[in-house]
Amino acid sequence: MAPPLEPPQPPSPQAPELGFSISHQRVELDIDLPTRSLKGRTDITLNPHSKDLKVIRLNCRQCALTRVSVNSKPCAGANYEDPYSRATLPWKAGAHQYHMLQQRVEGQLKDPPEQELLIHLPKSLKIDELDPFSEEAQGILLSKTLGSSKRDSRDGSITTIDFTQSTRTGVEQTARFTPITLSVEYVVKRIRDGMNFVGWEEGDLRYPHAYSTNSLSPGAACCLFPCTDDLTARCTWEIAIKCQKTIGDALRSTSSSNGQPHVNGVNGDHHGPNTSDKYNNFSDEDKALDLAVICTGDMTDEIVDPRDPTKKTTSFTCMTAISAQHVGFAIGPFEHVDLAEFRESDEDERLGQNAVPVHGFCLPGRIDETKNTCLPLAKAIDFFALTYGSYPFSNYKLCFVDDISSDILDTGSLSICSNRLLFPEEIIEPLDRVSRQLVHALAVQWMGINVVPKDPMDFWVVIGIAYFMTDIFMKKLSGNNEYRYNQKRASDRVVELDVDRPSLLDTGPLITLDPSELDFMELKAPLVLFILDRRLTKAGGSSGLSRIISRIFLNARIGDLPNGALDSSTFIKVCEKLGHMKLDNFFAQWVEGAGCPRFRVAQRFNKKKLVVEMQITQFQSENPKSRDLESTTFMRDVKEDQNMVYAGQVQTTFTGPMTIRIHEADGTPYEHIIEIKEAKTTFDIPYNTKYKRLKRSRRQKERTAAVAGNDYTPGANDDILLYSLGDVLQSEEEVKDWDLADWSKDDEDRMSQESYEWIRMDADFEWICKMTVQMQSYMWVSQLQQDRDVVAQYESIQWIAGVRPHPLVSTILIRTLMDQRYFHGIRTAAAEALTRNAMDEFKWIGQRHLEKAFKEFFCYSDSSMTRSNDFSDRTSYYIQCAISQAIARIRNASGKSPLSVRTWLFEKLKFNDNSNNEYSDCHYLATLMRALAEALAVRPSPTVRAFDDFEDDGDNENFHNACLDEIDRYRRIDEWIPSYHNILSTTALDCKRILAKAGIINIRPADFLQYTPDGTSEYLRLKAFENLMTLGMVKNDAILRWFLFVLGTDPSSYVREHMVHILGRTLGATAIGEHLEVAKAQESQEDGLVIEQESSTEARQADLARKQTVLGALNALKDELSSNLVLKTEIWNAITSPTLSLQQMGDLLDICDLLYTPETSMVVALKYPRYWTCKKIGKGKVLFSPSSRIRTTPMPKRPKLLPPSQPAPQPSIKRENSIPAHAMGPPLKLKFGGPKRSALQKPSSALSVDSAPASREGSVGGEPSKPKLKLSFSKLKGLGGGQGSPTP
Repeated sequence: MAPPLEPPQPPSPQAPELGFSISHQRVELDIDLPTRSLKGRTDITLNPHSKDLKVIRLNCRQCALTRVSVNSKPCAGANYEDPYSRATLPWKAGAHQYHMLQQRVEGQLKDPPEQELLIHLPKSLKIDELDPFSEEAQGILLSKTLGSSKRDSRDGSITTIDFTQSTRTGVEQTARFTPITLSVEYVVKRIRDGMNFVGWEEGDLRYPHAYSTNSLSPGAACCLFPCTDDLTARCTWEIAIKCQKTIGDALRSTSSSNGQPHVNGVNGDHHGPNTSDKYNNFSDEDKALDLAVICTGDMTDEIVDPRDPTKKTTSFTCMTAISAQHVGFAIGPFEHVDLAEFRESDEDERLGQNAVPVHGFCLPGRIDETKNTCLPLAKAIDFFALTYGSYPFSNYKLCFVDDISSDILDTGSLSICSNRLLFPEEIIEPLDRVSRQLVHALAVQWMGINVVPKDPMDFWVVIGIAYFMTDIFMKKLSGNNEYRYNQKRASDRVVELDVDRPSLLDTGPLITLDPSELDFMELKAPLVLFILDRRLTKAGGSSGLSRIISRIFLNARIGDLPNGALDSSTFIKVCEKLGHMKLDNFFAQWVEGAGCPRFRVAQRFNKKKLVVEMQITQFQSENPKSRDLESTTFMRDVKEDQNMVYAGQVQTTFTGPMTIRIHEADGTPYEHIIEIKEAKTTFDIPYNTKYKRLKRSRRQKERTAAVAGNDYTPGANDDILLYSLGDVLQSEEEVKDWDLADWSKDDEDRMSQESYEWIRMDADFEWICKMTVQMQSYMWVSQLQQDRDVVAQYESIQWIAGVRPHPLVSTILIRTLMDQRYFHGIRTAAAEALTRNAMDEFKWIGQRHLEKAFKEFFCYSDSSMTRSNDFSDRTSYYIQCAISQAIARIRNASGKSPLSVRTWLFEKLKFNDNSNNEYSDCHYLATLMRALAEALAVRPSPTVRAFDDFEDDGDNENFHNACLDEIDRYRRIDEWIPSYHNILSTTALDCKRILAKAGIINIRPADFLQYTPDGTSEYLRLKAFENLMTLGMVKNDAILRWFLFVLGTDPSSYVREHMVHILGRTLGATAIGEHLEVAKAQESQEDGLVIEQESSTEARQADLARKQTVLGALNALKDELSSNLVLKTEIWNAITSPTLSLQQMGDLLDICDLLYTPETSMVVALKYPRYWTCKKIGKGKVLFSPSSRIRTTPMPKRPKLLPPSQPAPQPSIKRENSIPAHAMGPPLKLKFGGPKRSALQKPSSALSVDSAPASREGSVGGEPSKPKLKLSFSKLKGLGGGQGSPTP
């Protein structure tokens, strides 16, 4: 939550002017898969922007340069420092020195990142200016920029390259000055970022494969080859990748790391994989699997290395200019799926040769899942090509891999997707979500790769158009009701989230700050374009936004869009030109401004004037109540606060047209368009009919006739009635059986006097707003039953759900739920609203209606036993889940779930039957398990007790144990028969967390820890860690140490990424005090009694500050965790782990910034001195040797010695022949030191020893001090010097 201040936003970061542009780049990679290393070479064709170009700046990381040449001549002026060499402190440090490490890597973590490779051009190099229209310039363009149109491939075949997609901008830039060819050869001994390796370590039974990792984060593209890491730096590409030919060849390779720790594949504290053991774990069939290379662009050739038949080189060419961030590849034993076979026959015939090939690649054994998941893509690519223009590449590929951090990585003509997206035919739950994700990945090929944002502040245009295209196709695929229903829910979500946030324009530079920033932009940007499309279409003379998007793609193709970069001003100009209207106010409000309008509408009918008087008031400027911080968004709030991100200016008035539709008494809708110009708008709408509103007697007559089986003939005094929905359960028997209510006599009289049925505000969905309309209840019901627009029906359900519970409300909702003509979203919303009408005051009518509806749809007749599941009708499946969830939320007066509710859920879970269902019921079972846990997790209030709270404790405990056993039974079943993504086990862990957090059961960390070791399913591991941290186990030193160890050393990038997010949410929960609530619930569970004492005013203020202000939360967080030595030690170990990516290291350093006070210091480590032992070995020789005993305290001070009055005489040395002549030992050498004037100070030629003046005592009173004796030992070269004499 950004602070609501209003200083000017800092300008978005801009990449410095490099003085050149890249027109073509060739990359050659020789990848050794087992050792995670590569040798590379890149040839870059540069186009200088001036004659004064002296330095070429490129992004380059984790590379060791071996050779740099300019125009084929060696260049010695290359300055390069690997940023990963600066990613550690060269001295012993701790968490308090985090800022010192942060300063060393901040240049690589900022956006845009600093260039690491500086190449000084030789002075002999001359840059000549050329005539851009001369033949020489055009020849340079074709020969050096794009290469020869016909080139010899490695196998001797000729490959023709098409230049039709080159842009005019490239011609203009290239022809100004003589191009420069820069060649860089390098090696990467340890790939830390840029690639992910899966299945290569010992114990991992997955198929070995590897792939590049691309993202919008700074520095993601330059980890594998030098380049300009900028979205707007676009060029054509040639890529050649050399690797092992088969899995067996890769595993048989004897290349090793010589004991160096690997990253992205093996824990940092382990050594390289034992390839011989790994080789033996694969069958001969698996060893023979070819390693396919899937890459951006078109494959031109694939040849076997003539010097090493176990390796092959695959070459690709991409003649569409793209940035380095959009170059990607994958290597693995992938199987090919031709997704174009799902194209409809008539579309195939109509498109002919223009049909774009669609290829899918997956790991062995997942072809069926790939076909089922990617079914709509062939239809989608044809729809986009016909609606928005030709596809920018020659083919489209999807490659499914493991351990990818995000669900999809977008690269040119290739989408690298996670295997988590794949689902078989029997799974129906992820169908809509995954289909939208894959269609969006396809739309990004047009808008996001072919066309890119010119500036970070223009991201909203690119992201919004890509999702707009996606939603338009999903409308064609799923229908208009699904489309409008999703748009309405997204609109409500934007209104809820867009509080104290920056504007859509200012959010662009922040999308790398926190993932939630990008999520919000992906939610709001397409909605803004949706309402823009509605206004353009309604204005007339325009075909809407689709034509505008098509024109943008055309401009990019013909070169009118410079470098394929789209900015906001260009988009606005195209919209105004083709829409024939000014849109300054629209974009100023919805893009440059923040927040959403909130309307309050009042209306009344003036019988004298025959008009409807209306008043629309905007109240978004009213100060909202302070919102509490949330653990899920805590890190975003902190980052915004530290980066001085301020909330956008809340507009007092949103302006624009609004359509009001009045359904008058005769049922005819009359539309009126008004212009909102002020915060308070008052206007009159003329009334068009003279008929009174339909009386309820007419409707009752029709019901009576229907029961009797007769046709009702209207009389002369009867009016016309138009309604279609919600007219079920009308017979007297059904009304009695369902205990339905009807309108009262007073309501009937009021309805008969109304002059119109209902008023619909914003009927054309042109606003993202919250609309509060003061309208009678029966008008909302008429809108629900008679308006065919799903948005109008949903608005009615929302209003009905907020009114005071009543049997009539329950009647309206149950009729909506039972009417199968309603859209499934309206029926599920009605089921959710019925929960509020389950009250003891009304004899639990809402609960009875829900249970009876479930019995009617899914149970045997006259029985509460559930029939075997049948999910062939998806609408029926959604209703079945929604009713179960609604019943689980029923509470009595004390806030506890009634026993009947818990029993109903327990029976449905226990007696679930899926034997005759062709679809899996794992998601439905997970819904029941979670619903049962939530019903059990509510404790009654100690001050308010309902009758059913006083149950027998023994029976209650037995019932709870039976429920827990049933949940655990499905967890054990999942261990033997794994469900989709282990959803039953993960749900069982969630249930234990819910019950433990509520104090129903004791926290048993062992229940979660058993799923955390490496080798367990990633879904289970992350869920176990997440639940442990949610339950406050951050205070448990052993669990915290294990958590941070896994975070810093786990081989899976997906696991590490999510562990960082879990840590952020844990810190947020600790900061706002959620762990205190867990501890309090556990105390009440153990003791059964909680003594609450009134806290002081200061304590209440501190508690309020930690829940509502970032500063207060941070202070509380430091008080809680800054003194934790385990956290301090282990988080620093994780930061310095070679396994973490640079971005993950930066995230942990940011966390240290929250917890610790920086201390600019160096920790110096000194070894303790050891005691020495001496041993006489005879003949005047003593053997000194160090012992294992360590001295940890200083030696006692010796007493001072007074100097003698006279110089001490020459000491005589008495030798004893007690040591045998054959004994070994160092000779003893003596030397005396004293004043120079004394003869005793002169060295003796016979002794040959070292001496030093006394350091502890000097001369006293001018008298010479005693001679100081210093012993020096030399290694014995032979036997003793005979009779114990010293060695000369």
